[in-house]
Amino acid sequence: MRAVVTGVAGFIGSHLCEHLLSRGDEVVGIDALTDFYAPARKRRNLARLLDRDRFTFRRGDLLDLPLQSLFADADAVYHLAGQPGVRDSWGAEFAVYLERNVLVTQHVLEAARDSGLPRLVFASSSSVYGDAESYPTPESVRPRPVSPYGVTKLAAEQLCETYRTVFGVPAASLRLFSVYGPRQRPDMAFARLVDAACTRRSFPLYGDGGQSRDFTYVGDVVTAMRSAALSSWTGVANLGGGSEVTMNQAIALLDELATPVDVVSGPDLPGDARRTAADITLARDAFGYRPDTDIRTGLAAMVRAERVLQRSGPDDSAAVDGHRPLHRSKA
Repeated sequence: MRAVVTGVAGFIGSHLCEHLLSRGDEVVGIDALTDFYAPARKRRNLARLLDRDRFTFRRGDLLDLPLQSLFADADAVYHLAGQPGVRDSWGAEFAVYLERNVLVTQHVLEAARDSGLPRLVFASSSSVYGDAESYPTPESVRPRPVSPYGVTKLAAEQLCETYRTVFGVPAASLRLFSVYGPRQRPDMAFARLVDAACTRRSFPLYGDGGQSRDFTYVGDVVTAMRSAALSSWTGVANLGGGSEVTMNQAIALLDELATPVDVVSGPDLPGDARRTAADITLARDAFGYRPDTDIRTGLAAMVRAERVLQRSGPDDSAAVDGHRPLHRSKA
């Protein structure tokens, strides 16, 4: 396929591109390299892709780029770009979330409609559920987000559904449940936990550790995204990992895989749901989704990747600087 991936330099976006390229797809990656976390991490993610055959990078803000022309020859667009993070979405920062999650998605949908795009896969979030009414949670449960971030992801998802039903945009919105794996964003719990275990630093634990998540390995997620793009299914579906794990259980597992973690307990944070668990029946039936990476295997992969990163020394991804567009293709 010929694919466009927005948010290509991020955690899931970079893994998705590697997966698509490994399947022989041609990929145009788009990213603004925003500074929500250290841009050097995003440049390092990009450095893994820039010399790959059939990959082209286009730097820019999705609100400014000529998306209709970029989408014109695409078989599928994977829209992963956005402003992540529950804890920073309160207060004045909400305006940033509104722009990058809602306005940008509407701009993508307009371009998808006008270009006659064959497939659009949107990365939604389990945050739309908040404290769900039932577990495991099916898509039919009423969304009730408990953070501004969740509100914006639900709004973007609803835009996809509106353009799908009114204009026929073939949109598949995938509600991702706590995606983890190598190169995870540094603010996320498992990234902080693995860093603490590998560097012998303390790990700030928010809450009592009894909060649980349906952790989903990034390799399973990107495989499902391509499967959804290749299918004819449209609508909204959960992507969960198939097992619910508490933070206390994850900490105990890291004690076995690396070194004992020095846990520093702190208060609960506003906007964090107590529990998530996905009913993945719809995704299984619609496009064959079957996650096969258990939590021990996934965390072990993160530990190995973190140790390699620590041995690699200073960041060497300066090939993508922070100030100028870069286009490279070997197609």
